[in-house]
Amino acid sequence: MAEPIEASMRADKWLWHARFFKTRTLATRLAAAGNIRINGQKQLRAAAKLRIGDVLTFPLNQHVRVIEVVALSTRRGPAVEAQALYLDRDPPQPKRKAEKLVDSAAFRDAGSGRPTKKHRRAESAFTGKGEIDG
Repeated sequence: MAEPIEASMRADKWLWHARFFKTRTLATRLAAAGNIRINGQKQLRAAAKLRIGDVLTFPLNQHVRVIEVVALSTRRGPAVEAQALYLDRDPPQPKRKAEKLVDSAAFRDAGSGRPTKKHRRAESAFTGKGEIDG
């Protein structure tokens, strides 16, 4: 008599179904590069098997995501379905006010032209340069 087959799914496919990546190719590249850990074990294959209850750790958008697999899926459905597949153990924290200020005031894209008066004022207010001492 055969033993019951335990339900499992490829890690790259599950990441794509759970909508962490826009394409399955991106998920496969991350997994194949060895950037995924399943239950603390580094995985070097995109075809690593994922089961319900496994904890998945991987980098995404300058954050390290820690995800617990709650369910496996048969298709890539809408976002509401995808969010039901996992439990986020360590959600990314929102940016602090200082980080937002640095992003908006001091950063300019290369080749974006001469700064406007508004941009120059914001930059000088941020850096403290250009103020009149008196």
